[in-house]
Amino acid sequence: MKKFLIIAGPCVLEDFENAFYIAQFLKNLVPKLGFDLVFKASFDKANRTSLYSYRGPGLEKGLSWLQEIKNKLDIKITTDVHETWQIDPVSEIVDIIQIPAFLCRQTDLIVFASKTGKPINIKKGQFMAPWDMKYVLEKARSFNSSEIFFTERGTSFGYRNLVVDFRSIPIMKNLGAKVIFDATHSVQIPGGGEGKSSGERKFIPYLIRAAVAVGVDGIFMEVHPEPEKALCDGPNSLYLSDLQKILFQIKDLREVIEKHGIS
Repeated sequence: MKKFLIIAGPCVLEDFENAFYIAQFLKNLVPKLGFDLVFKASFDKANRTSLYSYRGPGLEKGLSWLQEIKNKLDIKITTDVHETWQIDPVSEIVDIIQIPAFLCRQTDLIVFASKTGKPINIKKGQFMAPWDMKYVLEKARSFNSSEIFFTERGTSFGYRNLVVDFRSIPIMKNLGAKVIFDATHSVQIPGGGEGKSSGERKFIPYLIRAAVAVGVDGIFMEVHPEPEKALCDGPNSLYLSDLQKILFQIKDLREVIEKHGIS
């Protein structure tokens, strides 16, 4: 993937109509600005705070929805896997396999994903130093996966708080991976909503601009037409109506960086 990458979509598949609407909105906007687009949505959120939180439609139904969205819109797809047995059916549909942050050190999960030969996006755990991701990269390259992405999504800073150390972007790029910045999970307040996570959506544009200025290879965003009604991660999801302005800012910053360089 040569162009600047935008990975976007709802946190979780809520129903087919909502997912298709979001994917179609993204398809009609993102490529026109010169970005590569990958639609992201989870078929199962296995790490929800509460046992009673909505997790998704499950593997079979979720993958059928993603396949239909991919076919109808001619759009690239990613989704996350939590267990090794999910990798084979997921790899038949997606363009990128995503490894969740909490599982970024799970050797079997990474090795099984690598064996598919698909690109892998590994989200850096909130507990991981960027230098230590070199060992994760070794696992991911163990069976010659075609392309490896690391996603920066903030680091635990005390209880229920995340902070982004933008040094991690050039550090991980120097390891040999492409680096994505997860702008929406980085403003999450983990477990801060009494049985669910909260978030500070207002800071998303600031962090995106900073990441682009540092030289990130792409931006990950969870987006929703009505985040207050989202079944997962609504407080840290971006309104679809705010997306175009942010994409124009990314485009303008990228042009400055390409003209003058980063350092």
